[in-house]
Amino acid sequence: MKLEFEYGLGMMSAELPDWTDVFVPGETVPDPPYIPEDKIEEETLKSLRNPIGMPPLSELAHKGSKCVIVFPDRVKGGEQATSHRKISIKLILKELYAAGVEKKDILLLCSNGLHRKNTEQEIRGVLGDELFNEFWYSHQIINHDSEDYEHLVDLGKTDRGDPVIMNKYVYDCDVPILIGHTQGNPYGGYSGGYKHCATGITHWRSIASHHVPEVMHRKDFTPVNSNSLMRSKFDEIGQHMEKCMGKKFFCCDAVLDTKSRQIEINSGYAKEMQPISWATADKRTYVHWAEKKYDIMVFGMPQFFHYGEGMGTNPIMLMQAISAQIIRHKRVMSDKCVIICSSICNGYFHDELWPYLRECYDMFQHDYMNVLPDLNRYGEYFATNEEYIRKYRYCNAFHPFHGFSMMSCAHIAEENASAIYLVGAQEPGYARGMGLKTRATFEEALADAMKKYVGPKPNILALPRTFKTASVHLCMKDPAQNSTSINVNHPCCG
Repeated sequence: MKLEFEYGLGMMSAELPDWTDVFVPGETVPDPPYIPEDKIEEETLKSLRNPIGMPPLSELAHKGSKCVIVFPDRVKGGEQATSHRKISIKLILKELYAAGVEKKDILLLCSNGLHRKNTEQEIRGVLGDELFNEFWYSHQIINHDSEDYEHLVDLGKTDRGDPVIMNKYVYDCDVPILIGHTQGNPYGGYSGGYKHCATGITHWRSIASHHVPEVMHRKDFTPVNSNSLMRSKFDEIGQHMEKCMGKKFFCCDAVLDTKSRQIEINSGYAKEMQPISWATADKRTYVHWAEKKYDIMVFGMPQFFHYGEGMGTNPIMLMQAISAQIIRHKRVMSDKCVIICSSICNGYFHDELWPYLRECYDMFQHDYMNVLPDLNRYGEYFATNEEYIRKYRYCNAFHPFHGFSMMSCAHIAEENASAIYLVGAQEPGYARGMGLKTRATFEEALADAMKKYVGPKPNILALPRTFKTASVHLCMKDPAQNSTSINVNHPCCG
């Protein structure tokens, strides 16, 4: 069969055997029904006025209350007119104003964490013209700055010993509000809830307590699930923030479908609200579909997706993206599984976004750097590099420690695949420098894999549009065949 896979700014054709199985999120297995557009405001308002485990905003806020609305950056959620950010913030503002809160006492904070600060254009895209025009020009929309020590507060450590340093605007306010998206995420199961505050409004030292090999290379991390040590740390850090603030976050989370449309909206206390959101999100995200384990997984990588332009060409970022697919789909992979992925891999690092990754890549080629975790000892060196920090603060670059989260993830592909083929690389040396095999075409890679790893008639899974849709986590149709390395009470475990 002939299929098209993402490649650079276009597509690459592949002629695959007729017995290949194809999965496209939201199409092969439809998502649960989403809330109709004309009902979204009604359902969101109902959720806001009936929060789980805490009082509504009408009781929490009053005249004189300082309120901070924390919203995710462009990496999370959709930008359509009815996106969760745009609808929920508009309605939250109405509730706050009705309670007597004045506009001057409201701050909208983008929770970019170690991601690059969102540009004026990107903020307008995620919030919409109405909210942008109302708050931007009065300087009431800002990005979190994890290096702005005048606006950070050190809260000590969790009981586990993880440092907690958080945004001071949020700490000092009377009503901290988190706008979240309960969408499948390879880092800890789902976005939203306590993951939002634990990663979006903290410092690199806090994030270094969980986005590192000792957490990400555990057996409870792959395949993705909501019972990993990483997820526990998110919850502990978020609850430590609440304990120190003396108040709970008021969360408003939307379970999203493949096209970032709202399936369900839940508001309230994250500790009680998360499990309810996850129960619905599990139905969309953990898709019990596969009837056999796959020996080969095939997908394509565009140049621009998720973290930005160049993610599909920067060698460390493309390795992270390959690993993320393994984390999501490990339950349906055989023990000898081979990955075949297209990438233009043309040497474009996009140094403006990731100014430190070229240096990291070059270091990886030298001085006994045999596997990516060998680089981890340089995490603090890069994270405290003043020039890289200045680029994060003032040039819309990612924070230098963010790259170490990417490298920790990137190694998971090597741990869980027999071989990884990158096809169509214009500068294949970069891929080989990451330990990948390179071939010109999908067909050449498939022939080599069948000769060396999987035999003449392997089970093949093709995943077109992998990075153009909100991914699912594929599972075996029979739960008993799924991985049991995670909590047996999870619906995907036998």
